[in-house]
Amino acid sequence: MTDFNASDIKGAVAHLADGAEAAADFLNTADGRLGDGDLGITVSKGWREAADRADAMPDDVGLLFLALAKAFQAASSSSFGTLTATALMSAAKACKGRQTVPWSEVPALLAGARDAMMARGKGELGMKSVLDIIDALAVATAGLDTPAALAGAAKQACEQTLETFRDKPNGLGRARVYADKSIGIDDPGMLAVKVMLTALTA
Repeated sequence: MTDFNASDIKGAVAHLADGAEAAADFLNTADGRLGDGDLGITVSKGWREAADRADAMPDDVGLLFLALAKAFQAASSSSFGTLTATALMSAAKACKGRQTVPWSEVPALLAGARDAMMARGKGELGMKSVLDIIDALAVATAGLDTPAALAGAAKQACEQTLETFRDKPNGLGRARVYADKSIGIDDPGMLAVKVMLTALTA
């Protein structure tokens, strides 16, 4: 399998919705240590809305990513929801007009999502946020072109990034208010990415 298509993406979204719902309480608890405690609701509602609408979405991969972005943000208008929609819109732009996309482009799609999220959220790398883990995934998967290789590298990078940043303070978003308290605690946004990656690679 050298390419993925709309059917593959729609199947992945169904897994994301199921995985996010199963981990909703876990993410709410993690978020509650440093924020509002509603991240699990945000992620699960967003992906469930996207999954429920997916069958009616286009087979053009770019238009599909755009429709997913709109669905996610309609259900989850929080800052994390906005960043997720921003990442999907970046992918939409990169994949516009195509029915299939090579797996080898996944690292570039991750890098594009990172850059778009940084621009939208006015964030920087190194501040212990979701941006750092997306960057790590983009770097770790560079040059890979099969689902198995991409998944293996991404899971390893995910764990390494959580470990690297765990004992650092948060410097971005609501969690920065609890900078001292955040030392020794995983960033909730990073954990949300781990949940999503687990759902996609289980």
